[in-house]
Amino acid sequence: MTRILMHILATLAALYLLLCLALFVFQRALIYFPQPGTRDSPATRLQLPVADATLQVSTRPHDGPNALIYFGGNAEDVSLNLVTFSQAFTDQAIYLMHYRGFGGSTGSPSEQALQRDALALFDKVHATHPHITVIGRSLGTGVAVRLASQRPAAGLVLITPYNSLVELAERHYPFVPVKWLLKDTFESWKYAPLITVPTLLIAAEHDEVVPRSSTERLYTHFVNGVASLKVIPGVNHNSISESPDYLEMIENAL
Repeated sequence: MTRILMHILATLAALYLLLCLALFVFQRALIYFPQPGTRDSPATRLQLPVADATLQVSTRPHDGPNALIYFGGNAEDVSLNLVTFSQAFTDQAIYLMHYRGFGGSTGSPSEQALQRDALALFDKVHATHPHITVIGRSLGTGVAVRLASQRPAAGLVLITPYNSLVELAERHYPFVPVKWLLKDTFESWKYAPLITVPTLLIAAEHDEVVPRSSTERLYTHFVNGVASLKVIPGVNHNSISESPDYLEMIENAL
C-alpha cells in the first residue's frame, strides 16, 4: 500500500511540474490574443519602424498641439475605436497602436517590447503634437502608466486598470507559483507614484476580469491629488465602452 501511495504521489508531482512547465513555456499565448485589425484602411495607417519590428498604428491626423495615444486590451482590435474616437474627440490627432503580432504589426509581443514600442510611438507623435494624453485599456493600462512615468504626457486615462498582472494571474491560477513563473508582470503600482499629470482611472461596476480591489489598490499608489477614480455603473469588463458615460469621461479628461 505504501509503495502504491508513493507511486501516486510521484505521478501527481510529475503532472504538477509538467503543468507548471507548460504554463511557463506557453504563458504569452495565454496573455496576448492577436487580432487582425480590419476596421480601417491603408490611408489611415502609420507604419512605425522600430529596431526589430514594424508597427502598425491606426490614425486620424489632425493639425494642432493635441493628440491621444491609445493602448488596447490583450484581445482588442484597436482599429474598432477609430470612428468613435474621431467623432467624439474632434480636436485630437488619434494614434491607436497595434501591438506586435496584432493588426499587421510584425514581431512577437512581450512586456519589454511593448514598452519600447510605446516610447517610440510617443516620441514620434510628440515631435508634432506636444500635448499628448495617454490612454490605456485593460492590459494596455500597464503600458500606458509606465509610458507616462517616462515621457512628458499631458494626461493619463486608465480604463479597467489593474495593480499588477501578477495579482490577476494568481487569481486565475491560485494553484501554481505564478510570481516565480510569470515573465511579463506589468507592475503598474511601481510607476504610479512617478506620475505627476492629471490621471483618471475608470472602473466597471461588474468587472469580472479585473477585480475592483485591484483597481483600488493601484489608485492608492498615486500621489494624493494626482488621480481620480470613477466607476461606470451596470457594465462589465468588456461592455464598459458601450456606456454613454465612457466617452464622456474620457472627453472630460482630455
